[in-house]
Amino acid sequence: MMESRRGFLLRAASLGAGVAVGLPTRANPGADVLAAPEAEYVNHLTPEAQRATERGLTFLANTQNSDGSFGDSPLFKGNIAVTSLGALALMAGGHQPGRGAYGNQVLRALQFVLSKEQRSPPGFLNNASGPFKQGSMYSHGFATLFLAEVYGMVPDRALQDRLKGTIERAVQLIVNCQNSEGGWRYDPVKQHPDSSVTICQIMALRAARNIGFFVPKEVADRCVKYVRSCQTADGGFSYFSGQGNAAFPRSAAGVVALYCAGVYSGPEVERGLRYLMKFKPGSYAGGRGFLPDQHYFYGQYYAAQAMWTAGPKYWNEWFPAIRDELLRLNRNRGDGAWSDPTVCSHYATAMACIILQIPNNYLPILQK
Repeated sequence: MMESRRGFLLRAASLGAGVAVGLPTRANPGADVLAAPEAEYVNHLTPEAQRATERGLTFLANTQNSDGSFGDSPLFKGNIAVTSLGALALMAGGHQPGRGAYGNQVLRALQFVLSKEQRSPPGFLNNASGPFKQGSMYSHGFATLFLAEVYGMVPDRALQDRLKGTIERAVQLIVNCQNSEGGWRYDPVKQHPDSSVTICQIMALRAARNIGFFVPKEVADRCVKYVRSCQTADGGFSYFSGQGNAAFPRSAAGVVALYCAGVYSGPEVERGLRYLMKFKPGSYAGGRGFLPDQHYFYGQYYAAQAMWTAGPKYWNEWFPAIRDELLRLNRNRGDGAWSDPTVCSHYATAMACIILQIPNNYLPILQK
């Protein structure tokens, strides 16, 4: 079984040298967030939320494409990012490759993603043609995250060896594509970066580093510098460095990017969290706060992770609000799915289920 985040932190602290991504220890004040007693996290998983989540997972499992992929709209059918998120949602419910009620679906998704590794550039996880070329580093980032999260859960030795090689190449591609500012962009080359693609890459690197794959510390350091340059005067984060135009989805991504790069405390984190709290779900009644748009699930996916990592003070206020909002959005769906008209129902359902299952503590990247 894969090592938990807490176990990894303790092991890394004892080893000392060789830690590639900056991580907090008990000597670092940032460790207080991770070392907080679990009892401080209130159990907000209501029976209704658990039923809605199980219905969502059943929808994903029963409507998975015949080739093992997810994506149930013409534009996103077979999309690697959506496939990876669908598999992560199932894993967040405790289903592992070949194990659990939906273990076969996870295994088929894993085989699909592995089959899409490109030879040029080596390790590139992407559909070679069609509508997935644009923004292909999103697919690569989410796919690498999925592969790193499932690593160690695969019972077959040959498949495990194949998975190891793919992760090594996928990680190296991300490292090679980081530009001089410290971020990443849509394609697997050094380009002018944006904060949205950057979070996908640094989270994938963090997941890989957590299970022992080498990630140079300077990659995380450069990423921190870039993400900090995207923070605006109000504490939010802009799409480009110095743009000065913050928004909720990319601000949630910005806070999580700092966490994934090893920054767990400091003024930029606190200012980012205060900015996000302005958009607590349900607070926009009467024209205030964040209205759902085409980036709704993306923003809430990262915001929930930010609050979970920030600690009980933030989590205990945020999670009941997003839980209730997701339940309202799902209540009238007979098939158990959530809907996102700009992407697809597989995407929205996967995101919603991941959020609602964070307290399960099953995904290694979010384990306490």
